[in-house]
Amino acid sequence: MPEETEVGSYFVSNYPPFSFWRPEHLPAARASMGLRADPATALGLYLHIPFCRKRCKFCYFRVYTDKNAGEVEAYLDALVREIEIYSRLPVLQDRGLRFVYFGGGTPSFLSSQQLRRLADRLRRSISWEHAEEVTFECEPGTLQEGKVQALREIGVTRVSLGVENFDDAILAENGRAHLSREIYRAYAWIRDAGFPQVNIDLIAGMVGETWDNWRECVCKAIDLAPDSVTIYQMELPFNTLYSRAILKEGAPVAVASWATKRAWAEHAFRAFEDAGYRVSSAYTLVRGPAQFIYRDALWHGADMVGTGVASFSQVAGTHYQNVDTMERYVEALASGELPLARAWPATPNQQMIRELVLQLKLGVVDAAYFRRKFNRDILETYGPLCRRFEQEQLLERRVDEIRLTRQGLLRVDSLLPEFFETEHRHARTS
Repeated sequence: MPEETEVGSYFVSNYPPFSFWRPEHLPAARASMGLRADPATALGLYLHIPFCRKRCKFCYFRVYTDKNAGEVEAYLDALVREIEIYSRLPVLQDRGLRFVYFGGGTPSFLSSQQLRRLADRLRRSISWEHAEEVTFECEPGTLQEGKVQALREIGVTRVSLGVENFDDAILAENGRAHLSREIYRAYAWIRDAGFPQVNIDLIAGMVGETWDNWRECVCKAIDLAPDSVTIYQMELPFNTLYSRAILKEGAPVAVASWATKRAWAEHAFRAFEDAGYRVSSAYTLVRGPAQFIYRDALWHGADMVGTGVASFSQVAGTHYQNVDTMERYVEALASGELPLARAWPATPNQQMIRELVLQLKLGVVDAAYFRRKFNRDILETYGPLCRRFEQEQLLERRVDEIRLTRQGLLRVDSLLPEFFETEHRHARTS
């Protein structure tokens, strides 16, 4: 991994990499939906709301900023139909949802009326009444006090507020739609509504970031006293506006080096720890009883049905993705078909690797867990690799666990491909 921030994705969110998934594997995906699941396997639901006021210059998700009211309603109709289809499949029968995640895009782009109506329609097919966690992503400038109350009414338990930075000039340069004053206004409404858990996101290394501004951002975030904070290190995946400018026009984009971003993240970790938080993963700090069920369940092999355009799913060891345009998505569901595009049936070894690399992001991996679940001794299988990383002071081997050092945790995504099967190690993620 070069020290300069070059165009390309480093963040590991799944295994095997998405670039290996193929349409010819879709029969395996359909077969997985026809299976009765092990009752011990947790089940989650992801709903993709792909609409935004603006497209951030670093965003690589499937989002739309140009859809009119009728197109938004047509999409929500399709989303409801997709969940209706899933609700009739064997894989969802007699299973309660452990977690639900509204992601985007900008879920809070929807109006209060649309949110209530969508929740009512979805509950006719599937209920999250007994889910342990219902997360909803929000952009500060899209919130009003009434909308925040609507989120509470529909059962949201965890609000994640996309702050990213507190400096208006940096927010504008990076294409964010909100201003700093909207952060404080929205945060006050969220706290007044009494959500059980509130998270805020920050990004280390946004274009225009400086040490002085980053220190100030960390102080302001601590002053807000969220239950958790997520800190990402800025990268430049291929399909972002910044990356296109670099590749097509040769335009310079002043993103900090990886060494600088790690130093900024380390500063934030220490400052939050001094304020009573504890490190929960390579990106997350929490205080008190706060937890992140969506993450922990997925990283321990939970099933998740992903709905909406371009969404990803994992069911019974098979990964699959929906079609990646809104038009194809709506058209497929209008015909009564699930909008599937590509899939990958993971081998038992690949399922084991997936859980291993994702759990490494937590900073500690329990070897006994892998012996019980996969009948594999990861300390033996990855002994030479662990010894190498130990010599580089990136991890430590304990009696029955692998534990990353702080420096290993801060650069974990660059280490994870070393645990992949050989043919996947240098592949593009998408």
